[in-house]
Amino acid sequence: MEIQNTILRIAPLDEAAMAAAQARLDALVKPPGSLGDLERYAVRLAGIYGQVPQATGRRAILVFSADNGVCAEGIGSAPQSVTAAQTVNFVRGVTGVGALAGATNTEVWVADVGMLAPVRYPGVRNLRVRAGTGNIRVEDAMTRQEAKTAVLAGMRLAREAAAAGVRAIGVGEMGIGNTTTSTAVLSALTGEDSDRLTGMGGGLGERLQAVKRAVIRDALARAQADASDVMGVLSKLGGLDICAMAGAYLGAASARIPAVIDGYIGCVAALAAVRLAPEAKAYLFASHVSEEPGAALALEALGLEAPLRLRLRLGEGSGCPLLFSLLDAACAVYHKMATFEEARIDPGYLEKLKR
Repeated sequence: MEIQNTILRIAPLDEAAMAAAQARLDALVKPPGSLGDLERYAVRLAGIYGQVPQATGRRAILVFSADNGVCAEGIGSAPQSVTAAQTVNFVRGVTGVGALAGATNTEVWVADVGMLAPVRYPGVRNLRVRAGTGNIRVEDAMTRQEAKTAVLAGMRLAREAAAAGVRAIGVGEMGIGNTTTSTAVLSALTGEDSDRLTGMGGGLGERLQAVKRAVIRDALARAQADASDVMGVLSKLGGLDICAMAGAYLGAASARIPAVIDGYIGCVAALAAVRLAPEAKAYLFASHVSEEPGAALALEALGLEAPLRLRLRLGEGSGCPLLFSLLDAACAVYHKMATFEEARIDPGYLEKLKR
């Protein structure tokens, strides 16, 4: 019930604020539209906040950690113990996302939603649903209720962040084996051939990639998931991290703050969120196109474009701080550029260019 109530809180963007923002952008001393996506970002931020802010302000990346039972098939890019080790390192600020967050004045909030064993470390939130998931090759990842509980955990954390004054969130993850679960979920939701979507994950060689493809094919054949039943797809094939991430996107939208998507796993979780609540899409910003083969297709299914192509495939939420910088740039353009009138330039020359 709480999930549905949260979804019902997701409101359309403020069209009047967007129109006003577009009018000012068109009056700035530049050819109309010449700042491309920065202008589109400013307009969308106006729709979310009711006006274009001076900057995105306080922001936080919510990182959800969980273990995946499919690692029993030997296709993890690292030992499962790395999930717990990196979860602590997120709090210490020494991971990839930690370094990038520190460089962009971004907080990192860390939550355990289902690691094999609890991590008792200051700064790691205990939102555990269960101790890891089932091996999707031979069994469902979790029960339907557990999937809902994980979605709800992500929703609540995003809304908690908004209530604490966070004005924009990014969403990240940590879970060895989660490119496997993401590919299974993406294939089930879109009907795309899973072999086309399967990549190296954290660095698998050709032999293990072949095993990974076979595992995903077997999981899909076993689950026979219905694409129209998103919660069913998540419970049969997903991970607790993916569920919580989907919930975080929905929670942010319900709190009227933007949510930034990282890479492949983030895109798959965002697709699940948008399938649950199409109106949430307006609040989502893609950051980059991951090197994973399925990433571009996931973005296409979402109907979103990512501005950055940096060959990233780390995950963790590492692309989010980079997009926050672009959103701040959009705000700076909007507020700090002069209008034609303020710059004492006659915009009539623009009309001549059209002839």
